[in-house]
Amino acid sequence: MKNLIVIIFAFLVCQANAFRPILLLGNQNLVERTCKQTPFYDLCIWSLKSNPESRDASVKKLAQIMVDSLKTKATETLDLIDELLQDGLALDPEMQKALTSCAERYNVIIRGDVPEINEALKTGDYKFAVKGADDAAIEANSCEIEFPTKSPLTDMNKVVHDVSVVAASIVKIIQTKFSF
Repeated sequence: MKNLIVIIFAFLVCQANAFRPILLLGNQNLVERTCKQTPFYDLCIWSLKSNPESRDASVKKLAQIMVDSLKTKATETLDLIDELLQDGLALDPEMQKALTSCAERYNVIIRGDVPEINEALKTGDYKFAVKGADDAAIEANSCEIEFPTKSPLTDMNKVVHDVSVVAASIVKIIQTKFSF
């Protein structure tokens, strides 16, 4: 009887662990496996491996690292926009209008989307985390099309877009693991 209880207990523990995200299997391997499930593998690898916290991270922590990267990249872009608005480039009324609109979009990312993603990750409401990351990607793309001529923000808009997409992809991995 005692052996039967031990076998049942072991079976239940194994079943419970089958539905958990893989938390530790040599995290460089976890980073690589996670990044392979995103559309921008190289960006994902670089972003995660350049952060020392990724070494001992769960998939959820990897998502958080990408959200932190999103905030950093969006803040850098907003800083550049502010510089351009103070520069002679903004003397052109169409350019000034586009830059002002982009500043508003990046404020939405920094003050709206990133906090929404962070809160959703904390509470386990992953669909809202995905929504916030997707919205940040849309905001970056929308900034790009504001310009009547070549955008001075093309490279930065692409990075913010791509980091947002990677963050959303990693959250979707978590979401899939927890939806039965």
